[in-house]
Amino acid sequence: MTPMKTFALSLLLATTLSLSPLAAREISLSGNFLASRSAALSRDNQAAATFLGAALQQDPGNPNMIERLFQIELANGNLPASEKLAADVIEFNSQHRMARIVLAMQEFSARRYDKAREHLSESNYTPAGELTATLLSAWSYAGEGSLNPALTELNKLDANESFANFKNFHAALISDYLNSSIRAEVFYKKAYQDAGSSLRVTQAYGSFLERNNRPEEARKIYEAFLAGGESNNLVEASLQRMAAGEKAVSLITTPPAGAGEALFSLAAAMNDDQGIDTALLFAQLALNFSDDKPVMLTLLGDILSTSRNYELANAAYGKIAPTSPLRIHADTEIAVNLQRLERGKESIEQLRAIVARDPANYAVWVTLGSVYRSTDEYAKAAEAYDAALKLVAKPDRTHWTVFYFRGIANERQKKWPLAEADFRKALELAPDESSVLNYLGYSLIDKNEKLDEAIAMVKKAVELKPNDGYIVDSLGWAYFQLRDFANAVEQLERAVDLKAGDPIIAEHLGDAYWRVGRTLEAKFQWQHAKDNKPEPEDLKRIEGKLKDGLPELPPLVKPADNAGTGSNNG
Repeated sequence: MTPMKTFALSLLLATTLSLSPLAAREISLSGNFLASRSAALSRDNQAAATFLGAALQQDPGNPNMIERLFQIELANGNLPASEKLAADVIEFNSQHRMARIVLAMQEFSARRYDKAREHLSESNYTPAGELTATLLSAWSYAGEGSLNPALTELNKLDANESFANFKNFHAALISDYLNSSIRAEVFYKKAYQDAGSSLRVTQAYGSFLERNNRPEEARKIYEAFLAGGESNNLVEASLQRMAAGEKAVSLITTPPAGAGEALFSLAAAMNDDQGIDTALLFAQLALNFSDDKPVMLTLLGDILSTSRNYELANAAYGKIAPTSPLRIHADTEIAVNLQRLERGKESIEQLRAIVARDPANYAVWVTLGSVYRSTDEYAKAAEAYDAALKLVAKPDRTHWTVFYFRGIANERQKKWPLAEADFRKALELAPDESSVLNYLGYSLIDKNEKLDEAIAMVKKAVELKPNDGYIVDSLGWAYFQLRDFANAVEQLERAVDLKAGDPIIAEHLGDAYWRVGRTLEAKFQWQHAKDNKPEPEDLKRIEGKLKDGLPELPPLVKPADNAGTGSNNG
């Protein structure tokens, strides 16, 4: 493509993405199609649907556009549109898995479970397809009141060991729904034994025990979950409900809700970089069928956040009822996303409002500290971390990050004794955390203090993360401080390869080149450092090196006799 055509295409996309649906109809077919692709690449599915819909009106019956629009409308949560498009998709692709699942769920809504299974049988290929079709088919039998066929269906998952947790959990839910307490307990026990850390297993098993007059066993299940790590508002709410004498309700009350829970299970399992797009489709379907809207909206918000659709994520979180135990989590995530959208003031206001009404909320204090830290308000960050740690009776491994983050906040305020104490506490709690080893080791090296210990820390960090450019840079800088310039060059060259755009790493390599007499290469690296937008104080230092090089080395002073002096980075 010629430069002029490339420019014209870029201009077209920049213009069309800001147009209304009505105006999109005035754009050419190719323009709408390209605008839709551009929006989809940016994960702006609302705009993608607008332009692709306009393109499809201009080229009705185009199978590729029908299939793509189907997926986009489902990702947007537009179930009526996706159902209509799904019927069109299978006209030219009868085994389109997601279209078949959407149509199966449409049959679930109408309680036509045999029709649902017909669609699912067409999607039952590849391991992911087999898992999805089997779980949903089992719930279709549950909708017909047929326990044995449902459990027989789930037995198909025995062929894949990785599906055992799905099988046991949904066998328990189906048995529970169909009032087979004996079978439900067998499967709940298996699910809990294999996945006791799962929130949904904990909730479902605890509810089952409560509803079967075994409240003390349920309490132990809830308390064991909370003892395993961070607090959880839903489990805490279950304990509070028990204390108030209120009855538990079943996790699943209808077969479509059971199918929605299956889709939720799948979406939660796929919520990573590789499966995120499919996770979004399952989450939108789950939201339409599940009884537990707050949990489904939370997952949807999390998936959209992972996809960097922060505005849409906040819209999902915002739909969670104010009375839900998940509302505080939702408000916290909204604040985090506001920070990601560079709306730091709003983010901080939101977090401060949360801790004002819930001052004992450890997680929110930590989040507030991290937002302050990201905006370089280090004193306020340290204060927030102080407030969080005051809520901790006895720190354990789960708290190392707070000491580490507070250490960074104190180091940036030039409160080194406090910072060092925090870093060492973080290492005491988590001795193999490469980030702490690197930060403390690098800081000591830069101060020319305790070099033997510092180098040992950085070497250990490199062993733990050999391809982390920042950590390799620390090791190179350690050799530089020891005046072992040959080894410094070797490590710093590797660090630059691993993290090519970092100005400080480039500056370090320039310093090492200068000391081994490679002055032209040194100036090239310093110029590279300058061009990569260093901080103002770093820029001034780099410009000085470009002008004058490095000064002659002073006589070597042992670190023990030179504690507290600055580094040779002058």
